[in-house]
Amino acid sequence: MTTTQIIALAIFVAVIAVIVSEKLHRAACALIGAMLLVLLGILEPIEALGFIDFNTIGVLLGMMMFVAVIKNSGIFEYLAVKSAKIAKGNPWKIMVYFMIITAVLSAFLDNVTTVLLIGPMTFSICKALDINPVPFIMTQIMASNVGGTATLIGDPPNIMIGSATGISFLQFIIYDGPIVVICMIAIIFAFKFIYGKNLSVSPEKMELVCQMDEKAEIKDRVLFIKSIVMIIFVALAFILHDTLELKTSIIALSCAAIMIMIGRQDVEETVHDVEWPTIVFFAFLFVVVGGLEKVGLIEMLADEMIKATGTHYVILMIVILWVSAICSAILDNIPFVATLIPLITTMQAEGIDVWPLWWAVSLGACFGGNGTIIGASANVVLTGISGRKGYPITFVEFLKVGAPMMILTVLLATGYLLILFGGYWG
Repeated sequence: MTTTQIIALAIFVAVIAVIVSEKLHRAACALIGAMLLVLLGILEPIEALGFIDFNTIGVLLGMMMFVAVIKNSGIFEYLAVKSAKIAKGNPWKIMVYFMIITAVLSAFLDNVTTVLLIGPMTFSICKALDINPVPFIMTQIMASNVGGTATLIGDPPNIMIGSATGISFLQFIIYDGPIVVICMIAIIFAFKFIYGKNLSVSPEKMELVCQMDEKAEIKDRVLFIKSIVMIIFVALAFILHDTLELKTSIIALSCAAIMIMIGRQDVEETVHDVEWPTIVFFAFLFVVVGGLEKVGLIEMLADEMIKATGTHYVILMIVILWVSAICSAILDNIPFVATLIPLITTMQAEGIDVWPLWWAVSLGACFGGNGTIIGASANVVLTGISGRKGYPITFVEFLKVGAPMMILTVLLATGYLLILFGGYWG
């Protein structure tokens, strides 16, 4: 390795290490890493900007602003109360319904936003039932990460993969959708075994939930109706984006602009609600990984993986699936996928048909996020809220539930990929 390669690798490792340690905000880590690459002459300023995937940034920014407007209608609180009433206050049924709602919303909204909106309502209903909310929080985290896997916009790794490859919204549903449904059914049964026996409340408490008024949760009826119409419009636009020949970022930003215009909400408040640290983190993380690509380390790693597996591409696919899952559980799936994308692109440039490998990365990174408390942004956000509410969830407590769920879903994904692509390379 050359001196330049060693420096670029050292910066990358240092950034990841500090992110994992949580000693410094991850946005600051990425920014410092990117600036070091520029200051040390490894990347030119214009060259550094060239590594930023502005399509991914656009999708995230657009969806964050879109949700910032529609959340003011009370639509998410309405869904939560309505589900609890349909379940007639039965805690197990409420848990299942909340898991399904979280999974579906996470498929069409970013999953951090979903848990931020569903989480507080969960605490309210658990308080009415006088029951520990931690099992509900854990199931919603798992459902969010699994459900978000189903679509292009559901989880940041998929947004990044779609932007880098041109894989359409509909293709994500076709390829990832079936295994997501299977995994959701599997984890529901698994959680029945883990939590089912401990979810019992008095009939009086159940009746109290049944008396809650979901209509009272609607803060703005006109905005509520507009939000429903626009959510349907957004979903259709993403499904048809390939046919319309529009980038996903254009759709996300356009829909956000329309919602801001017709929603008549405070624009400054909408912009303030954007998770700007996440946007900054993404932007400069692309630059840090771009440093590895510039000095040739990505190409070297791709060559080594190809040498290790030879022409046994099915083995390579399964290795990428499990490595993606395990590393995403430890590192946070966003920086890991940012590293893998140029790696697989390099393999493609060397003549390998990498189509199945993208699905291995998608499933591994998204499902792997359930492995530990730092595996995905939704985990960190919702466990943080739980701690502030007086119900802390430790790393070990999360691991006891998250790791088995990760292994279960990745095992199912292994079988699914073998059925789908076992004979793909002949």
